[in-house]
Amino acid sequence: MRANSNILAEKSARLAARLSACDICPRLCRVDRRRGPLGVCRTGTKARVASYGPHFGEESPLVGHNGSGTVFFSFCSLLCVFCQNYGISHLGEGEELSAEKLAAVFLSLERLGCHNLNLVTPTHVTPQIVEALAVAAARGFSLPVVYNCGGYERIETLRDLDGVVDIYMPDVKFLDAVAATRYCAAPDYPDVVRAAVREMNRQVGPLQVDRRGIATRGLLVRHLVMPGGVSGTRRVIDFLADDIGEDVYLNLMDQYRPCGRAAEFPGIDRRTAAEEWREAREYALSRGLRRLDGGGGACRLTRPGRAG
Repeated sequence: MRANSNILAEKSARLAARLSACDICPRLCRVDRRRGPLGVCRTGTKARVASYGPHFGEESPLVGHNGSGTVFFSFCSLLCVFCQNYGISHLGEGEELSAEKLAAVFLSLERLGCHNLNLVTPTHVTPQIVEALAVAAARGFSLPVVYNCGGYERIETLRDLDGVVDIYMPDVKFLDAVAATRYCAAPDYPDVVRAAVREMNRQVGPLQVDRRGIATRGLLVRHLVMPGGVSGTRRVIDFLADDIGEDVYLNLMDQYRPCGRAAEFPGIDRRTAAEEWREAREYALSRGLRRLDGGGGACRLTRPGRAG
C-alpha cells in the first residue's frame, strides 16, 4: 500500500537524521552533510536537479503515450568513469531545490499527464526526495514512483523506501570486483548490487502493467552491454535467472559509447558491437528470460525543463 503523507514525513525525518553522519549509500562517508565537508556525492541538504520533464527514451512500459516524468538529479555516489551523463553526475550541472520546489516539480509532471515519476540517480538524495514526496502527497500527488538507480544501494535505506517506491529500476553494471574497482572505485559493488536487487524484488515483485501496457509496480532491471565482455553480461543474466526468476523484466541496453573518461581506459574506448549485443540477448533467452525490452531504453538525457 502506498505510504500517505504522514508516513512519508516520518520516513523523511528518519532519513534526514542520518545526514549528520551520512550512511545513506554504501560509501559510508559518515560526513555531516548539514554542515560539511561533503562526501563522495558532494551534496548537502538540498537536492540538485539538472532537468525534468516528459521523457520518451525510456523502456516502453514507462513511456506509454504521455512519457515518463523524469527528474535528473545532479552528482552521484557511484561515479562510473564512462557515465553518459558525465556533466551531471560528475560535474554537478543543475540547481539546488528546496523540498517545496522539488514537490512542485513532481506535481507539475503529474499535471502534464506523465505516467510515472522517474527519479534518475536518486540514491544520494533519498532523504530530500522523500521529504518532497511528503509535501507533494499532501497536495494530492499520486503517480507511481520509479527509483532509477545504479544499483549501489544500502539495504537500510531501501527498507525505508518500502511503500514509497512502486517501481525499482536498477542498472546492474558488473558482478566482477575487478571491473567495479577499475571503473567505479567500488570493489564491493557486486555484493551490494546483488543484495539490493533481492531486496527490491522482495518489496515489489515482478513488473506489473495495466491494460494499456503501462507499468504500475515491480522490478525492471537494466544492464548495459559493454564492449569486450567488460560488463560480465553472462554473470549478470545468470544471477537474474537464478536468484530473481525467469519472469524478471530485463532491458539489455545496446547503446554504450565511450563517454566521460572512457577514452583513458583501453577496452571501453569503443562502442559495443551489434554482434556483442545480439549474443547477450541470445544468452538471456537461453536462460529462460522472456520479458526482454527492446534494444533501446537508455537513460538518454533530454532537457525539456530547467530546474529553478
